[in-house]
Amino acid sequence: MTGVPAELREAQRRFARPDALGFVAGQRAPRGGRQAAVLILLGPGDGSDELVLVEKHTQLRHHAGQLAFPGGRIEASDADPVAAALREAREEVGVSPDTVEVLGCLPAAHVPSGFDVTSVVGWWTDPRRLAPVDVGEIAAVHQVPTGVLLDPANRDTWRHPGGFTGPGFWIGELYVWGFTAYLLDGLFDLLGWTQPWDHGRVSEIPARFLSERL
Repeated sequence: MTGVPAELREAQRRFARPDALGFVAGQRAPRGGRQAAVLILLGPGDGSDELVLVEKHTQLRHHAGQLAFPGGRIEASDADPVAAALREAREEVGVSPDTVEVLGCLPAAHVPSGFDVTSVVGWWTDPRRLAPVDVGEIAAVHQVPTGVLLDPANRDTWRHPGGFTGPGFWIGELYVWGFTAYLLDGLFDLLGWTQPWDHGRVSEIPARFLSERL
């Protein structure tokens, strides 16, 4: 079992601040719509901490082909967003809830699919290699070193065909954009981990990871 690093423990008090995620202001503010939750799961890895990302199947109605955090709709049986995020992580990729120490929740943000999404931050006390459990929704699971995501060489600005732009992350041939990239960008800023990167470097979103929604 691995304990929570001191820097994450110290950051817990900042998670619930209204300004913790700057992009929530304005167009991303919650709208009282359908509720969902995702699990931002950090854990120890080789050389740096790791984050768990899932790759959605390309035939899904929402977020087809995109990289995302485990998560989904909050059900009536869920006590709160934390319970929903832990349940979804278990159902999608087999993470046992009793191996996750919840550090807190980030401010809810509205996404174009109509959901207000609460992001639950957790530390994985007993990590292992994961594979899709919900094979109808999840095409692959990626356990990504945070050092790769933080490397300025792997960061750029994505440009959507509709004219929208935002922060992007390259993981080899994988590309993280949209809401998940905004969460990563905001979380790294909140933790003080962000390294200076070239915001002027722009990429078109690879077709493999592009869906009709942001």
